[in-house]
Amino acid sequence: MTIISAYQDAGTYRGAAAICGTTPKTVKRVIQRAEAGGVRPEPKLRARNYEVVLDLVAERVKKSAGRISATRLLPPARTDGYVGSDRNFRRLIAQAKKDWRVEHHRGRRPAIWSPGEHLVIDWGSRGGVHVFCAVLAWSRWRFVRFAADEKSTTTLAMLGECFAELGGVPPAGSDHAPATATVGNRHHGHQTEPRVRHSINYLARQPDRRRARKPALAYPFNRS
Repeated sequence: MTIISAYQDAGTYRGAAAICGTTPKTVKRVIQRAEAGGVRPEPKLRARNYEVVLDLVAERVKKSAGRISATRLLPPARTDGYVGSDRNFRRLIAQAKKDWRVEHHRGRRPAIWSPGEHLVIDWGSRGGVHVFCAVLAWSRWRFVRFAADEKSTTTLAMLGECFAELGGVPPAGSDHAPATATVGNRHHGHQTEPRVRHSINYLARQPDRRRARKPALAYPFNRS
């Protein structure tokens, strides 16, 4: 027995679904398609219960620069005719604020790097051997040494030898961090060492070191 015949006999969607072993929604779709001449009927667009307050939400979000909360905006929305749930209204506010931030983001200025400006250092260990690595960003210069531990005193000694080999201290960011100084294996997270950063900042402020052979830093290649 087809779904249409079962519906004609039972007279209800549920009855036809029980006879054919399907769901009432399936029976409804089949009957509506048959009544439309075998053509699938156009889906009906349901009105959203928040459409009456879309203009209010957009205005308040714009006025507050995307900072207004759904709790603060819900009473005016109720006054304007919103009858939906609080949860649905929170979703509306969250989406409106997200859309506003996409169009009004403050932007990010891209970093401008230059060869020999930043020295990146890190520790690594394998098989009980600790390795100190230093790479001059955007150049082919690198510094590698082995050590028995990764203490701050050892790091400072390695940095001193590294700067001696380098012939100076990278000049970038003497007020910030002229080097990315980290202690610990990269797979266990980076932890900035205050003593290391303080020492680098001190060395970076020395005029004789800052005037070291910077133009040649982009080209030397050290495999030590």
